Amino acid sequence: MSLNTDTFIPFALPSLGHEEERALIAVLRSHWLTTGEVAKRFETEFAAEVGSAYALAVSSATAGLHLALEAVGVKSGDFVLTTPYTFTATAEVIRYLGAHPLFADIREDTLDIDPAAVEAALKGSRRGNRVSAVLPVHFGGLICDMKAIIDAAASVGAAVIEDAAHAFTAKVGDRAAGTFGTAGVYSFYATKTITTGEGGMVVTNRPEIAQRMAVMRLHGIDRDMWDRYTSPQASWEYRVVEAGYKYNMTDMAAAIGRVQLKKAEAFRERRSRIAARYLQAFSGVDYLILPHAPTAGHSWHLFTLRIVPDRLTITRNEYVQKLMERGIGTSVHYIPLHIMPYYRKLYDYKPEDFPTSMRVYESIFSLPIYPDLSDRQVERIIESVLDVGSRSYKG
Repeated sequence: MSLNTDTFIPFALPSLGHEEERALIAVLRSHWLTTGEVAKRFETEFAAEVGSAYALAVSSATAGLHLALEAVGVKSGDFVLTTPYTFTATAEVIRYLGAHPLFADIREDTLDIDPAAVEAALKGSRRGNRVSAVLPVHFGGLICDMKAIIDAAASVGAAVIEDAAHAFTAKVGDRAAGTFGTAGVYSFYATKTITTGEGGMVVTNRPEIAQRMAVMRLHGIDRDMWDRYTSPQASWEYRVVEAGYKYNMTDMAAAIGRVQLKKAEAFRERRSRIAARYLQAFSGVDYLILPHAPTAGHSWHLFTLRIVPDRLTITRNEYVQKLMERGIGTSVHYIPLHIMPYYRKLYDYKPEDFPTSMRVYESIFSLPIYPDLSDRQVERIIESVLDVGSRSYKG
């Protein structure tokens, strides 16, 4: 399906070209479509890019989070500390293991998990609830305060698994998002900073964790299986040593990923230029709150704005609707998990339990920010945002 971006600007589109097509065709013509040599090369190249000892390609970031939590020993009845201000995958994988999410609120400026709230939650957990892992989310691609989080986690002996689904290409100095903690997980979903359509990557510097994830990634089998149908030296014999999962990445997905990896820096630069233009255009507009914009440590997967309700005659929902009527696709990140029916009923949460998350949610929306946006489209988005705001301004 093709989209007429002259009349409607989608919220997100993957940036794909002939290079990805050629790489995918090469895999199709090889007649080896599932996990194989191409996936292994993608893992090696990705590990080198982020500076990690091990990288494992998986079918989704959700799969990667599940594998990482299982590998660090999260068990039924444990608690995993994370943020309610995230997509459901972050918390649902905790429930896969029979463990419980322990939510800590976010900072209002960064929208990342608040280290002070993390510390307070961990202190409360010392009364008997075992917190076996802390799972910070680099919201929108902005790296969390990892030193504070790692120090807090160490005080209770908890592993740190970074949800870096938004944050590939974000770095602080030479340290990449996803490489601060025990393990890090990236998403290659169609809207992310690079894509394989569906897919993800898990990185770690711990060999025992990498080995455990490698076994559990493909049915709990204790050796690589990809060449058993093609190599004259391969044996048909294998051992199932655990009740594992089906979380491997195909060579078709990896072929796209390898090409995207080569383009990642150019994609980051384009996203950063669009973010800079948005920041310039909306600076000083008193009915909008701009995102935190550090000089480093941001991939700009998302560009969020918040309305100041007291200065407008319309709500956030009405603002988004008016942008849609002008042909501008937007989204809202996120509906806090503690007000979702599953978590609200299971843990008896109330909206006011995490007030910052609720306050942010009720005022926030996300603008398009992806490499294939033209300068003309960026200007049209800016003009539309300002036009809706000025027509609804109370003063």
